[in-house]
Parts: sequence; C-alpha cells; structure tokens
Amino acid sequence: GTTIAVDPSVIPYGSKVYIPEFDNVFTAEDCGSAIKGNRIDIFMSSEAKCNEWGVKKITIYVLK
Repeated sequence: GTTIAVDPSVIPYGSKVYIPEFDNVFTAEDCGSAIKGNRIDIFMSSEAKCNEWGVKKITIYVLK
C-alpha cells in the first residue's frame, strides 16, 4: 500500500508524496468524502493498523 487519498485541489492526483514517519513515498491516487483541504488518508493493509495509527498531524513532502 503506497496510496494516499488527497484533496486534488491541494495535492494533484499522481503526485508523489514522501511521508517521513513511514520513510516511504506514496502516490496521490484517491479522494474520500472527508478528505478536504490539508488532510490525507493513508492506505494501510488492515483495519487494525489504521486503528493503531489513528489520526495524527504529520509533515509530508510533495515531490511531484
């Protein structure tokens, strides 16, 4: 899973985004109804991992 959901008016689809907490590059490929403005949704492999991660304020780097 290297996909993130974004607000395409902030981060265009197809953009590469580096997330230091995962030391990985993700691709902006989706948009959810709750993803507005400076918010992203990170795809994770299980619901348990999502619940463990929770909601956090993090720094990301848009690489394009």
